[in-house]
Amino acid sequence: MNNLKIVIIEDEEVAADRLVDMLHNVSPGIDIVAKIESVKEAVKWLTDNSADLIFLDIQLSDGLSFNIFDYITVDIPVIFTTAYDEYAIKAFRINSIDYLLKPIREEELRQSLKKYRSLRAAFKTDMDNVKAMIKGEEPGYQERLLIQVGNNYRLIEVKEIAYFFVMNKGTYLRTFTGKTYTIDHSLDKLEQSITDPATFFRINRKYIINIKSIDKMVAWSRSRIKLSLAPASDKDDDTIVSIERSADFKKWLNR
Repeated sequence: MNNLKIVIIEDEEVAADRLVDMLHNVSPGIDIVAKIESVKEAVKWLTDNSADLIFLDIQLSDGLSFNIFDYITVDIPVIFTTAYDEYAIKAFRINSIDYLLKPIREEELRQSLKKYRSLRAAFKTDMDNVKAMIKGEEPGYQERLLIQVGNNYRLIEVKEIAYFFVMNKGTYLRTFTGKTYTIDHSLDKLEQSITDPATFFRINRKYIINIKSIDKMVAWSRSRIKLSLAPASDKDDDTIVSIERSADFKKWLNR
């Protein structure tokens, strides 16, 4: 990608300069728009400026770089450069944020840029969940969804939702009372950052179900499981747990 604008937030000058050189080697068209050494400086720069991608070290001269996101909202994708512990690495993986373990190797940097380019349309950093994982806490999940019904808006409690489903290229939710509403979120977004995996499970490409919505389970062909939901789904054949998800589905039920 030509003219990729990159910000490097790193308090070690030698490490920052080395990263710049490596970036130019693996992607000659990039533009390093800023090199920043502290949380304070990063907050100031990001308040008034933007970029396509941030390379962010966790430990800066004036504290953890996560503090940046306590002061301002940043929608720029992040690749972490870190020698941090396993909690951090686990968090980055869960949130689809790439990381490079120091000392950075050129091939790993190349792969990170390749990943960014392939995912940039959907690349989003959920810093609250990252920080929760760093602290050893469970990430927070939404308790309510705001939906539009005609010219009106309505709040739906997530605990009242029996399942989410896709039909005719639209995404919908159905409550335990049988009401169906259109929503803006894709199933991928719901699965990744909105629905609590202790309560919700994606059984196939079309359905994410609440465990309390399961009315009946029947053994099906090829080791699959067919579910009957309450309230009933529009098509019974759509609520068959896929082959790929059957093993995880059984583990989920046995928690």
